Amino acid sequence: MSQILTLELNDEMYAALNQQAEIAGMSLSEWIANSFEQRSGLLKAQQTEAEKELARKRFRRYAGAINLGYPTVKS
Repeated sequence: MSQILTLELNDEMYAALNQQAEIAGMSLSEWIANSFEQRSGLLKAQQTEAEKELARKRFRRYAGAINLGYPTVKS
C-alpha cells in the first residue's frame, strides 16, 4: 500500500532536486522517495541475512587500515 504526500517547494529547490533526479535517471517523485528510504534507515530492518553479511564484510575491510603510529590496545 502506498500513500500520497504533497510537498510545496520553492522554484530553486525544485530545480535542484529535479536535476539530481535526472542525473540518477529517475522521476523527481521516485528520487525523493528513494532518498527518504535511504536516509531514514527504516528499510534496513528488511535486509536479508546475505545483505547484512555483505555489509559486515565491507565494514571489516577497514579494520586496521589506519596506523596511528602507536598501539591502541592497553595491555
